[in-house]
Amino acid sequence: MEKKILITAEAEGIVVRGLEAKLKGLGMEAVFSPLKVSSLNETLTQTALVVVFVDDDAEKQADSLIFIKDYCVEHDRYMIVVADQDHYNSTVKITGASCILSNYPRPIDMDKFLNQVENYMEKVSSLAKRKSILIVDDDVSYMSMIMEWLRGKYRVSLANSGMEAITWLAGNTADLILLDYEMPITTGPQVLQMIQSSVKTADIPVMFLTGKSDKQSIMAVLSLKPAGYLLKSIDKDGLNKTLDEFFAKQKAEKLQ
Repeated sequence: MEKKILITAEAEGIVVRGLEAKLKGLGMEAVFSPLKVSSLNETLTQTALVVVFVDDDAEKQADSLIFIKDYCVEHDRYMIVVADQDHYNSTVKITGASCILSNYPRPIDMDKFLNQVENYMEKVSSLAKRKSILIVDDDVSYMSMIMEWLRGKYRVSLANSGMEAITWLAGNTADLILLDYEMPITTGPQVLQMIQSSVKTADIPVMFLTGKSDKQSIMAVLSLKPAGYLLKSIDKDGLNKTLDEFFAKQKAEKLQ
């Protein structure tokens, strides 16, 4: 995953193939996908960076652009857009700018582009050594805020339902899961039981991060032995301190 770059456009033309060759020459895995949700769904997995060619009206590709944006947000990844200014502006209206690393109009300034990609991929490689945290919560706004609090220190991924978390864990792993208690369809305690019942995920520590502070709710999950029970009233400093102490204690126990 650390070196995989997905290049997506309506067609794999000469410019795209030339870009693939340049990236492969730098020792990176460059993969092409048509700018269609069905194709992206198969190729986005384990992608560190997405290069998106927008040569037509971005509105026509809105579903695909949103699909890429959602992937970037959920996996703390970015995209580079290759488009003229009008098409880039249209793209930003659809995806927002927070997940866009930069825009390159044609003809691409190849030296600048490759230098930026190399620097970004070095950061991704360094980030891969950090602890991975999966946040599971149906409140997307709250979950996104927590991601912003933590992403400077940890690799952060998001799942907005219990089943999405289980699906994510089927192909990924985490060093810690922050789990909401109350979620529709599959509750936090049910998700924890599913995690603990699988050989693949049973050893992943899970902390509840929830607004439920009543004694009955807390007592109901103690038998499941979560790694912690945090309330959503916790602030940024408090959460970071709690996680730092948790991982420090975990490391010390492994050294004993």
